[in-house]
Amino acid sequence: MLTMLIVDDEKLFADSLKSEIEWASLGIGPVYTAYNSRQAKEIYASAQVDFMLCDIEMPQGSGLELLAWVREHYPRTESVFMTCHADFRYAQRAVQLGSFDYLLKPVAEDELRDVARRAAEKINKDKETKQYSRFGEFWSKHQPLLAERFWLDIINHTIPSNPELIRREAEVRNIPYDTDMRLLPALISIQRYNKSFSPRDEKIIEYALINSGAELLGIQGSGLLFGLPERKLLALIPVERNALEIQETLQASGRAFIDTASTYFYCDISVYIGNEVLGHELTDMVGRLAEWDLNNVAHGNRVLLWRNKPYGQQNIVLPDMSTWSVLLKEGHGDRVLEEAEKFLHGLSGAETIDADSLYRFHHNFLQMVYYVLKLSGIEAQLLFNDETSSVLFQRAARSLTDMKEWMKHTLSKATGYEGTVQQSQPIMKDAEQFILQELESEDLTREAVASHVFLNPDYLDRLFKKESGHSVTEFIVSRRMLLARDLLTATNQSVSSIASRAGYTNLAHFSRRFKQVVGMSPKDYRNKHKQ
Repeated sequence: MLTMLIVDDEKLFADSLKSEIEWASLGIGPVYTAYNSRQAKEIYASAQVDFMLCDIEMPQGSGLELLAWVREHYPRTESVFMTCHADFRYAQRAVQLGSFDYLLKPVAEDELRDVARRAAEKINKDKETKQYSRFGEFWSKHQPLLAERFWLDIINHTIPSNPELIRREAEVRNIPYDTDMRLLPALISIQRYNKSFSPRDEKIIEYALINSGAELLGIQGSGLLFGLPERKLLALIPVERNALEIQETLQASGRAFIDTASTYFYCDISVYIGNEVLGHELTDMVGRLAEWDLNNVAHGNRVLLWRNKPYGQQNIVLPDMSTWSVLLKEGHGDRVLEEAEKFLHGLSGAETIDADSLYRFHHNFLQMVYYVLKLSGIEAQLLFNDETSSVLFQRAARSLTDMKEWMKHTLSKATGYEGTVQQSQPIMKDAEQFILQELESEDLTREAVASHVFLNPDYLDRLFKKESGHSVTEFIVSRRMLLARDLLTATNQSVSSIASRAGYTNLAHFSRRFKQVVGMSPKDYRNKHKQ
């Protein structure tokens, strides 16, 4: 019989799960209950737990935090999460792909029984497995987080890449290590998410990918798969047979993993399979795979082998964008996009195109757009200062797909606003409304108005003079004086208060400007016109 622990802060719910299902018929018993993480840890201290059913949201420590603790101290426990958030349905098949699942509350009894049955089968199968290779035994018997930390320290140079120093450090940490052990590393890169997720959801997806990847890549019990920074995972597989056979197997399983990631976790990934290396050679091999990923701007959702990597740098000739600038100036942004996408499509077949070539294209295209906007008096750095433009700009040079997405957004926004500027009336209306809203602010200047409408200050001045006969500054002063005259005749506010309302912090300056415009002092104007 297998022991089970139900963890949920809703006491009635936890107790009902314990009592309403015939757990013994599934080969499970006894069944313990805990209502927070602290009680769960106390049960672990006094009893063996084979299977944990845990709520993901609890006030005294989340289910994720509890699972992290269980993984470190009791790695053989199988865990299933429960959540009331339907947003997590993308992870519901996780137990079929790895070692856990999400169940949506309220939990259907038949669904829970099915999950528990499959978890029990897996636990029993793992217990029956006695024949491990010496390296497979190393991965499965020792606490996964300690093993992950050991290899991360090697990759991050915390432990120098020296066979003897690595052996000594393994001895200090009480981790079995053989200097002759050969490893096959595989780097998994999450290239993009095809849905919008919060950072917290991305972490959960990454955890699900680790579990499903370990299952699909066939390394459970004989290897490690763990997370790296910058949306990457690393698989370390001990080489017990011909490395070429393992690589071929990984190619097939890697494609299945890519399909699973796309279908269930809404992300594009690529798998980079390295050559077999000794432990002290691992850092260099992983670094080469990471650099390959950085320069892989043309291909996504691919399994790539280091031994098949093309060498030599192809000379990428960037297009002459002068014709594109003319088309954009004439309002044909769609034709510019068509030509640019045609060029990038041609690059997708160039195996040796790298991030540097795409960066240079990005730089040239950006300069072309900024040049055309400047001719129209538009301050491009202000026009593209919104969050969406910033995010797309930062991602553009990562891949051809990201570049196309950025170009489409940039050209659409540029041509749309350029058309607005050419009409002039919408710009004038927006500028005038901004001036009226900000009249009381001493920071209301020609430059501030130009920044608000994304135009060069001199160009906005010319536009104002063309449409109203006044410069921007003259328009601001006239509206301030009109406001001051209305307040002088309609209220009993002091002249200093009215000066402040009109955007002047210096009373003397206000009085001089008022007399300059109106022909008399504020006091005389009030005396003459106040009813």
